[in-house]
Amino acid sequence: MGVTYEVMSAIYPFWIAGKSATSDVVADVIHPGDGQVVGQYYVPTAAQTEEAVAAAWESRHAARRTTAAQRADALMHISKRLTERAEEIAQLILDENGKPLLWARAEAGRAGLVFRWAAEEVRRFSGELQRLDTEAATAGRMAIIRRFPHGPVLGISPFNFPMNLVAHKVAPAIAVGAPIVVKPAPSTPLSALLLGEILAETDLPAGSWSVIPVGNDAAPGLVADVRLPVISFTGSDKVGFEIQKAVPSKHITLELGGNAAAVVLEDWNSEKDMTWAASRIATFANYQAGQSCISVQRVLIHDSIFEEMTNRIVSAVSALPNGDPRDEKTVVGPMINEAAAIRVEEWVNEAVAGGAKVLTGGKRNGSFYEPTVLSNVPVDAKVSCNEVFGPVMLVNSIASTQEGFDIVNDSPFGLQAGVFTHDLQTAFLAHSELEVGGVIIGDVPTFRSDQMPYGGVKASGVGKEGLLHAMRDLTHERILVLSDLAL
Repeated sequence: MGVTYEVMSAIYPFWIAGKSATSDVVADVIHPGDGQVVGQYYVPTAAQTEEAVAAAWESRHAARRTTAAQRADALMHISKRLTERAEEIAQLILDENGKPLLWARAEAGRAGLVFRWAAEEVRRFSGELQRLDTEAATAGRMAIIRRFPHGPVLGISPFNFPMNLVAHKVAPAIAVGAPIVVKPAPSTPLSALLLGEILAETDLPAGSWSVIPVGNDAAPGLVADVRLPVISFTGSDKVGFEIQKAVPSKHITLELGGNAAAVVLEDWNSEKDMTWAASRIATFANYQAGQSCISVQRVLIHDSIFEEMTNRIVSAVSALPNGDPRDEKTVVGPMINEAAAIRVEEWVNEAVAGGAKVLTGGKRNGSFYEPTVLSNVPVDAKVSCNEVFGPVMLVNSIASTQEGFDIVNDSPFGLQAGVFTHDLQTAFLAHSELEVGGVIIGDVPTFRSDQMPYGGVKASGVGKEGLLHAMRDLTHERILVLSDLAL
């Protein structure tokens, strides 16, 4: 806080059908930490937006006909260039998002891996062979089952991972030969526009990709456009389900919110265990200023270790370096804007008025909100039953494993859950019982490896990210039956 940021001199162009473009409208990008302008970009006109959509539709056959080698080569080139420019990208993420350099560097590195994994998956995305001569009437028949893209994709990405979540839209679309129109978050478009520079270095069909940093007021028209039959959206459940309701005939992937829980069970009781759990919970409740859909929000601790674990968590949270995101030691930086921090402040104050106790934190300074731990939170408080999306966690005691699992499931969300246990039977029980998309044993629910299937149930969304799984989601099966074969 109190740091002055230099204004970037370049105005970023946007990308229409693989080519850079400008307009008469320029928008500022504001650093969340101090409100300084850190970049500018051109905003597409309605006519230019139409050009991007039309190009995606017209290029659908050319994109589908690209070979596995062409796609893999393009994806590997993107991966290599992202890796080469990783520090530049990290600085850009920090500027537009306010994410501490520590996490901005991690995000930049992950984006390169996403494209590398996509390149690897392309080479083995081959479909399957099925014998049909299983009955006398079908003798001599064989089926070849391949997958083909549903069509051009509208990728709508949020502010909290301005490069990596764009990568999770673009990489699988390229991998399956589907054109994509990317609409980045208006507050953080620069990372996506830089990715456009790298995409332009490839030999992908020119119309097969566009990056259009239009305002959210343009989104309904894009969502409704029949030439974009696939929508991949990451953001709030409110907006996501409005999209689903508006275009029920489209193929939609929604990666929405959560109020992720970490369950610490009685066998996680050694000095080493509790130190590890406290450190991981403290860090990953706050690492993006809590602005991650799998950030730790609810911590459920067995009665036998509740006091000890709570003290350790509070101590670990209190020790987190909080402040200037350009400092390499900073773990917790600003929220995306002051309005977001004010909302978190209001939710915490509401919980406290209802009887909750602040164990540490609980204060706001502009867009910065202190890492906060609450106890005795009413079950109907917003910070308990909604997604806080800020640096706030709740601690509760549980008398049994089943009680903990029941509390995890007593939520409209179901993205991921973490269970700290050494017991194999309990791990399998958690996998069976917990109504979430992913169960992480021995760690926080925030763990994600970008190639694994990722997505939730209930209000946390539909469909999957994670390269192979996203590629399947963007495609449909088509069967070719061959007859009169000598099998």
